[in-house]
Amino acid sequence: MPVERLQKILARAGLASRRHSEEIILAGRVSVNGKIVRELGVKADPSRDDIRVDGKPVRSEDKVYLLLYKPRGYVTTTSDPQSRRKVTDLLGGLSQRVFPVGRLDYDSEGLLLLTNDGNLSYVLTHPKFHLPKTYQIQVEGIPGADVLERFRSGIDLDDGPTAAARVRVLRSQEAKTLVEMTIFEGKNRLIRRMWEAVGHPVIRLKRTRFANLTLRGLRPGAHRELTSAELAQLRGIVENRRVQKDFHLPGRIASGDKIRQEGTPK
Repeated sequence: MPVERLQKILARAGLASRRHSEEIILAGRVSVNGKIVRELGVKADPSRDDIRVDGKPVRSEDKVYLLLYKPRGYVTTTSDPQSRRKVTDLLGGLSQRVFPVGRLDYDSEGLLLLTNDGNLSYVLTHPKFHLPKTYQIQVEGIPGADVLERFRSGIDLDDGPTAAARVRVLRSQEAKTLVEMTIFEGKNRLIRRMWEAVGHPVIRLKRTRFANLTLRGLRPGAHRELTSAELAQLRGIVENRRVQKDFHLPGRIASGDKIRQEGTPK
């Protein structure tokens, strides 16, 4: 096996995501052949070198890819100082340690991918791939066409303008509206902040799709392994950048790709 960067070795061994592996290295918790490493960019050969984290040997483990229907009232972390319920509590007697890919807020629900494949997790959350994530969102009030159009050009938030998003109205009743929304970026609490900015706070939020993955067949709190076909397609989306073609990635939505409105009240 060729030499490779330590953070990649740690991620592939399922110890942490690649980004978290970098933090572990910088903290001086990693040693190679008995010497502490505190710099990124150091390479090693996992088949020959003695690589340890906190004094424990690094060993590769079988890769696990889980699709979870996250209920509301769970945090998307593997530890929580407030002792709240964690998504990993829903996995039962799983022997491997897995990590969430991205985040869903405590009060949000829906599709969440968990894996011990740090390399895949890294690319799935990297901004340059712009993987689409789709949500069903209930908001206060009845947003008009002018409000929906703002999502197409981007909305100015405190941390800068958002990328273009896709929004369509599913139904409205009793001063509440259910919309479907697809975004292509992963800023903190982005959807809630966008709707707050246009005057229609989010009441309930559920992620229904991530790239090619959907919640079909899952109930809240349940999980299953990805099929080999799903995993192959997911990797293909990243490796071939098909997502840029299939979803007309922003930047800006193509001029002919209008925001759809279905069931918009008169």
